[in-house]
Order: sequence, then structure tokens, then C-alpha cells
Amino acid sequence: MPTDRRTLMTQGALLGAGLAMGGVAPLAMAQGKATAFPSKRPAPADRRFVSKAVEQEIARVSRMIADPELAWLFANAYPNTLDTTVRMGMVDGKADSFVITGDIPCLWLRDSAAQVKSYLHLAPKDAKLRELFRGLIARHARSVLIDPYANAFMEDPTAKTSLEWAKVDETEMKPGVAERKWEIDSLCYVMRLSHGYWTTTRDAAPFDATWAEAMRAIVRTFREQQRKEGPGPYKFQRASRQPTETLLAGYGAPTRKNGMIHSGFRPSDDACQYPLFVPANMFAITTLREMAQVANEARKDSALANDATALAEEVAAAVAQHGTMRLPDGSDVWAYEVDGYGNAIFMDDANVPSLSSLAWLGCVSPTDARWQRTAAAAWSEANPWFFKGKAGEGIGGPHQGMDYIWPMSLIVRGLTATDDATILKCLATVKRTHAGTGFMHEAFEKDDPAKFTRDWFAWANGLFGEFILHLAATRPQLLKAPLDRITV
Repeated sequence: MPTDRRTLMTQGALLGAGLAMGGVAPLAMAQGKATAFPSKRPAPADRRFVSKAVEQEIARVSRMIADPELAWLFANAYPNTLDTTVRMGMVDGKADSFVITGDIPCLWLRDSAAQVKSYLHLAPKDAKLRELFRGLIARHARSVLIDPYANAFMEDPTAKTSLEWAKVDETEMKPGVAERKWEIDSLCYVMRLSHGYWTTTRDAAPFDATWAEAMRAIVRTFREQQRKEGPGPYKFQRASRQPTETLLAGYGAPTRKNGMIHSGFRPSDDACQYPLFVPANMFAITTLREMAQVANEARKDSALANDATALAEEVAAAVAQHGTMRLPDGSDVWAYEVDGYGNAIFMDDANVPSLSSLAWLGCVSPTDARWQRTAAAAWSEANPWFFKGKAGEGIGGPHQGMDYIWPMSLIVRGLTATDDATILKCLATVKRTHAGTGFMHEAFEKDDPAKFTRDWFAWANGLFGEFILHLAATRPQLLKAPLDRITV
């Protein structure tokens, strides 16, 4: 029986390659004080990518944080992607950026885009960061052209997968593909990264013919997975004791086609119960429109822009008609998944896109009444994957199972909350549950944060850094709050 990603569970042993100690926390340096929190970053000579702008940002924001442990967490986590996961190279005379997910040495389209997002605002003043982004946009485009149905890729595009759990999957595994789980959000993150870079820098260099070809492949793949003309070319099965690791008959549960895009898997890499996954469809609508903006402005490619916009409008109409449901109390909310026959699931998973992240992703307005009802229900017993224990409360998911809360859910809630009390509670819980490691984890047990999964999970570290930056920019007074006084 092949192992899978679920086996990567540890309970406190640090991965030396990514979490080597070096130096002291920036807050202590800035104030000239001794510290009980030695830096967990690699020594400067061992860091894989160094940005002067990022180092300056760490020092600037750390000075704004009153709690030394929180400042230490930020200084460790925020640069973690650059410190440990970036591999720079050249392809055809241009920058190539391969960004691994952390303890798995492959590039996930979703994770890699999310990992670097918190550095985007610094790209206009740092040429090295712009090179990193150009290289990652190019790597994404080439990866999509290898196989738009794959979620993860090898550094060597001619290599077979190195992932033991993927070596015997019943699907068409092409060279360069690490794992081939079809997830709508993988392609959404490709579009989101391109849009973020363009709107931040106005640098058209990455948006060449290869990029445009990859964008056309994304539109084509989404149309295939509307399944109007049949199930499409993608099929996947895996031998596993976990039903969330494989698809019924290779295609998933039956659906009535309604214009929504089918997804095999969720952003957790767990199989969808119903293939019409609402959060990812809403993310696709938003990012297709973003692709159209980049195509129009950076390339003057109105044909691509019009095609992306037309698909976005079609999917938006379908989601508006078929993507909602009523809870037992009568509340009108967004469904998590539907099948087109009138069946729907309400739940939420910590991985983004999720129902509770829709406002943060720009898919709905934060003041949208339906989203507010949906997010409130997701953070309640209406969601079977909402847990509350001695260590805190938050959302988990099937990927790590019962009673495991993902810090990602707490961070997203903090990023979308509008009241100080909720934000501070999320911040205090995240601080309290890192189990002394100085980094974010994938998940922790609701009653005992010493039981956690994944020491080295760069997406969660980057998201935490983004949370702190968001507070520094919008509610700096909260970074002065006494977090130790806040209870579960």
C-alpha cells in the first residue's frame, strides 16, 4: 500500500534542513536586549534566497510588535519560503523559480503561488524579488502546458514522480508531473499570481507567448470540466484505505451538468464528495476576470481576454443558480459542494479556497449578507469540521481528520474579521499553538498543540506573515495588545 501525504505527521521533531537555528530575533536586536527566543532561521549563508527588502520589512514590522514571542514567530515564519524553499535557475536565458512546499520537495501550483504572495508589495523596490516572481510565473506556465490537470510538479520536467504515493496512480502521468489530482484552484492560483504581479509592478516581461498559451490551456481545461460534451479526458484512481484519496470510477460522483466546473479534488488534496465544488468555482470566476485584465493590459490580447470573461460570466450564472442551499435553521448560505440534482453539502475545510475565505479572496464583498451567514455557520457546530478544545477553536478537515485544527483557518478568520476581539482571539490562539517550534503547522490537536502535523509547511508560514503585515497596515494597535490575557 503506497504511503501518501497523510503520513507526513510529526510531533515536535524539527526538520534540520529547513529550520536550522542562526542568529537572534530581530526585535531583540533592535532593542538591544537579550532574548529567550533564538532565531529559528537558517544561518545567513545557508538561506536559499535573500531579499534586502524582505529583511528590512522584517525589522520594520517586528518593531511594531510588543509581544516578543509573536515578533519571534513573525521573524521566523515570514521569510521561511525564501529561506528554505526557493531554487533559482535559468531556462532559455530567463529566470526560473522552483518553489517547493516545504517538507515535500515538489512544487504545488497552489502552494507556491500562496507562499510568495506576502512578498508582492515589496517587488517594485527589489529587483531580485521581481526576478523571483518572473521565474515562478514562467515555471507555472510551463507546468500548465505539461499537464493542466496536475497539481504538483517535479523540478526536472523530464523526471518521473518522486512521490511514492503517486507512482502507482491510475491516471496519465507525464514526465515532470509529481501528482495528478485535478483541482480547480491549482489553475486559479496560477492566474492569481500573474494578476498580483502585474497590478503591483506593471512589468509585462513574464506575459509572453508561453504564458498566453498556458492561459488558453486553463480556459480550455475549465470548459472541458464543465463536462457538457462528456466526462472529459481526465481520470484518476488510487489504491488507498482513505476514500478521499481516489475518485469513484475515476470521475467522481455523478452530476447533472449545469455550467459549473467539475473538480476531482479540493485544495486539501482530498477528493470532492460532489464534484461541483462551490468555493473553487467562485475563485475561478474571480481569477478568470483577473486573467482577462492581464491579457488586455499586458499583452493587448483581446481574444484571450474575451474568452476568459465569457467563461467567467457563464460560471457565475451557474453558481448563482445552483451553488446555494438552506441550513436546517432556514439560513440561506453558499453550499460547499453540490451535484446539480439538488443535493448539497454544508461544511468548510481550512484549505483555501474555502467558504470562509471567499471575502478575503475577493470573490464576494466582506459585507455580503449571504457570505456573512455562511462564514458564521462555518465557525459553528453547523460545520462538522469545526472543533473546539482546550487549545483553541477552529476549522480542520478530512485531510488530518477529527479534532485537528488548522492554523490556516484561524489566520483566514483573522484576515476577514472586522472586530478587534475576533482578530485578537485568532492571533492569541496561533501564538499559543506553535508548540515551541517558532513556526506554523499544518494542524494541531484541539486539546494538545504538542500533537501537530508538518514542522515545515511554508504555505502556513507565509499566510501567518501576511496576517501580521495586514495588521501592521490596518490595525497596528492590535500588535501592542497583551495576548497572554486572551483565553480560549
